[in-house]
Amino acid sequence: MKIGELAQLSGLNASRIRFYEAQGLIRQVERRANGYRHYPDQALQTLKIILCAQQAGFSLEELKQLLPDSATGEFKQDELLAGLTRKVEQIEEMQLHLAQSKAQLLEVIDNIQARPEGMGCEANAQRVLASFKP
Repeated sequence: MKIGELAQLSGLNASRIRFYEAQGLIRQVERRANGYRHYPDQALQTLKIILCAQQAGFSLEELKQLLPDSATGEFKQDELLAGLTRKVEQIEEMQLHLAQSKAQLLEVIDNIQARPEGMGCEANAQRVLASFKP
């Protein structure tokens, strides 16, 4: 299929598809005599995998390791599982960090809202700042 058709089917613009090709993520692109690129049907599936993986936080370098082997077209199951497991662990670490950050922010909000009766905003700000632990 031509790049315009692939762009329409994938929802991506042609320049982004060419970028993924230049990065080595889309392989087996054939150049026709007229210079036009011809993408295999598998390119659409590859683009869907790329988009899904990027939403999950994979970098393009990580994706290169997870996509099918360029010579055989087959996934390397052990590497794929290891890469996916690593990403799940990274996501769990981020979730823990985000939960801690959320708890700290909620504590600050509670502390600000617990302003003693009659205390001005500036004095309350000083009180809240003094409560921060280094």
